[in-house]
Amino acid sequence: MRVNKKYSCLPAEEKGIHIINIRAIEDIGYDQHESTLLNSLSKNPDADCKYGLYFRDGKRKVDYILVYHYKKSSAGKTLTRRVHHNDSSARSTKQDQPLPGKGVQLEMRESEPHVDYHEDDKRFRREEYEGNLVEAGLELERDEDTKIHGVGFVKIHAPWNVLCREAEFLKLKMPTKKMYQINQTHGLLKKINSVIQKITEPIQPKVAEHKPQTVKRLSYPFSREKQHLFDLSDRDSFFDSKTRSTIVYEILKRTTCTKAKYSMGITSLLANGVYSAAYPLHDGDYEGENVEPNDRKLLCEEWASYGVFYKYQPIDLVRKYFGEKIGLYFAWLGVYTQMLIPASIVGIIVFLYGCATVDENIPSMEMCDQRNNITMCPLCDRTCSYWKMSSACATARASHLFDNPATVFFSVFMALWAATFMEHWKRKQMRLNYRWDLTGFEEEEDHPRAEYEAKVLEKSLRKEHKQKETDKEKLTWKDRFPAYLTNFVGIIFMVGLTFAIVFGVIIYRISTAAALAISSTPSGRSSVRVTVTATAVIINLVVIIILDEVYGCIARWLTQIEVPKTDKNFEERLIFKAFLLKFVNAYTPIFYVAFFKGRFVGRPGDYVYIFHSFRMEECAPGGCLMELCIQLSIIMLGKQLIQNNLFEIGIPKMKKFIRYMKLKRRRSLDHEEHMKKKQRYEVDYNLEPFAGLTPEYMEMIIQFGFVTLFVASFPLAPLFALLNNIIEIRLDAKKFVTELRRPVAVRAKDIGIWYNILRGIGKLAVIINAFVISFTSDFIPRLVYLYMYSENGTMHGFVNHTLSSFNVSDFQAGTAPNDPMDLGYEVQICRYKDYREPPWSENKYDISKDFWAVLAARLAFVIVFQNLVMFMSDFVDWIIPDIPKDISQQIHKEKVLMVEVFMREEQGKLQMLETWKDNDKKKGENCNNHSPRLPRSRSGSLSSCHSYPLDV
Repeated sequence: MRVNKKYSCLPAEEKGIHIINIRAIEDIGYDQHESTLLNSLSKNPDADCKYGLYFRDGKRKVDYILVYHYKKSSAGKTLTRRVHHNDSSARSTKQDQPLPGKGVQLEMRESEPHVDYHEDDKRFRREEYEGNLVEAGLELERDEDTKIHGVGFVKIHAPWNVLCREAEFLKLKMPTKKMYQINQTHGLLKKINSVIQKITEPIQPKVAEHKPQTVKRLSYPFSREKQHLFDLSDRDSFFDSKTRSTIVYEILKRTTCTKAKYSMGITSLLANGVYSAAYPLHDGDYEGENVEPNDRKLLCEEWASYGVFYKYQPIDLVRKYFGEKIGLYFAWLGVYTQMLIPASIVGIIVFLYGCATVDENIPSMEMCDQRNNITMCPLCDRTCSYWKMSSACATARASHLFDNPATVFFSVFMALWAATFMEHWKRKQMRLNYRWDLTGFEEEEDHPRAEYEAKVLEKSLRKEHKQKETDKEKLTWKDRFPAYLTNFVGIIFMVGLTFAIVFGVIIYRISTAAALAISSTPSGRSSVRVTVTATAVIINLVVIIILDEVYGCIARWLTQIEVPKTDKNFEERLIFKAFLLKFVNAYTPIFYVAFFKGRFVGRPGDYVYIFHSFRMEECAPGGCLMELCIQLSIIMLGKQLIQNNLFEIGIPKMKKFIRYMKLKRRRSLDHEEHMKKKQRYEVDYNLEPFAGLTPEYMEMIIQFGFVTLFVASFPLAPLFALLNNIIEIRLDAKKFVTELRRPVAVRAKDIGIWYNILRGIGKLAVIINAFVISFTSDFIPRLVYLYMYSENGTMHGFVNHTLSSFNVSDFQAGTAPNDPMDLGYEVQICRYKDYREPPWSENKYDISKDFWAVLAARLAFVIVFQNLVMFMSDFVDWIIPDIPKDISQQIHKEKVLMVEVFMREEQGKLQMLETWKDNDKKKGENCNNHSPRLPRSRSGSLSSCHSYPLDV
């Protein structure tokens, strides 16, 4: 490997300590305490490099860290401590090149036992890879003398010329010297904006990036030939830490290691254990007394704190620190949370309307009226007896809170809200693209994944191709067919498993209801429905939470065996599979209650049975909407509370505690090593690695489904989502700032496939809410009765109209109640909820004409509602432009200004060329005038004359 001076550590003599005196100091008899005292008198090198943020010279900034594991003998550890005590600059004891103090190095290497083949292979790969990084222009520094036993760190610094070169390759837009005025509003709009700014000033974060700007620097893709256009007065801050780490990561991805038969980048080296981690550093500590101001500390105070939950997010600072992709996620989450405020207010009004009109609801009053004396048919065979409809009074009154005319309006409102939210986000996204200089940015094809390269190599070796032909190979659909088949079978099996679990819960509900009906106590029999519903929903919640984690792992495994080519393809396929499985898992129990429960019951004397013994369960007399509301609320609230918040807080804390205990168990440190302050890269190594934004988006998308899909049955869903998101923003912020390693900044101009999923859920919500209103609630039957069957134009008699009669003598053998006198009198006719002919009719128990009238009205409502709301949503989409007018004007202004800058530059060049030509002509004439006097030196005189403009 070619050795570069930049790769080695600074000589010990520069720090004022001589390694040659190590033996002499020990022979004289200094003990450990005296050695520590000697070191304390010297300058602390860790403070010079700001505890790992810089190289040991204190000038070159650490842009990236590579971490690897190595085996270390006991002799090696002893000598490591010796070097540390007597030369704080020689922290590395296993360098790839000689360092000052060769005798110590040679003695240590000779005393080390030979490691196994795999360790040698990893070391050789690291040597080659790091040598290639040095050839690419990066500067490296190794540190193996750390508080973490057996872990080495490679610090990477990108010098100025490398940053310029890579910025030009990546087409990074950088601010130029040219500044221009941003168009400001005038007249009434200006006054309104100023008033809004004064009102919202207390809830604005106290960061410089969040203040409104009146001027903006013109940005242009960086070019080394046009460096004079950019403001390079401070080169240290021209490329911020986010940009520097992005540039280094791009070099790490494309730098190869060819000793493993095929090209390996950093992703392959990490996958094969050559390196154990790779990450950029945080800017510094975020808590403590003497902490220097940094962006991480500012984010912790103004963003990642529950005490500032009422403030806006400092999105520009988040983007500056974490990159555009993470900045867009938190910007989207902030817009979604803000849009939930009006939806929550309208939902509360709808709920209060139901509370205010519950005493005026005639159907529930008729059900609660004891004088009606309506005897209902048994809910189960033999063990269940006849019951009074008035016993379901509480359920009927509660159903009206959510099943009233206002819920129809709320469904329409939420459909339009979803369309408005999507349009508002598109406009916000364009504003961010303008502010973050992402206009015109196009994502380029990413590097192939390590697994894809390995699969291509395996295919080429099977065909016995030459190594140089490996790049020509690629995976076709035939190569992936077994994986596609496995994916199809696996997904079908998982969906079938979800249906089977829901079916098992149905069996539990039916059997538990029959068992509780045997109870001799009246209170036990009256609370059967509530008990069964509550326990079944809790079982569903537990199963959903468990299967969510299982399905996430299965979706990742199914995506891995497909071997997608790039990380973007991998992420999109993973998102699709995970969303499909989690959507089915979360919403299948709710779909069952909304659209299937009570639909296939049959009638008294001819019920539908499961396993010839269990009868299909029925809806309550007030309908299934109340039960749907209970199911939706418990699953939504439980999922948010347990899975989203407790898991996000508890699991990272538990992992951090386990890592801490492991490190504490493995440490064998002396007193000085224990008291030494950790380096920045050691502290960050103990943090949790960043696992991507997919779990964060998935959590919010599922919640968006709860808010929109079944909002007709639960108007308070937006309110609970709002309360959850207020906590969720600060929880995620705290996790990113304090719990996770700093992720590599990724440029992105939108939220990707998630936007299409949101639009799909919004369209599906219109259809589902139409069916919930028409088939699950009693809204349509009430309208049909009011306008077709009511004698006085009121709802009096509606309950009796929806009930059919049954002669108890028509029960099948063995299905009649065991105690027919349970109510104290003999029952001849019982009632059940359905539209059927009475027993005294010629076609007794057949479906009546009323059923077909109600069904026709329901289907007509679905068609009208769906098309009307879809049209209104598309109208909102059309009437609101995707790009705000002021932003389009600013983008056009930037293009015009950039053309002007280049035109001036070209004019300047032309003027300079003309000046040179004029000077050239004048000098030529002067030379011609003097030529007779100096004939021998004519050529020399001419050459000297013509050299002048060239020098200029």
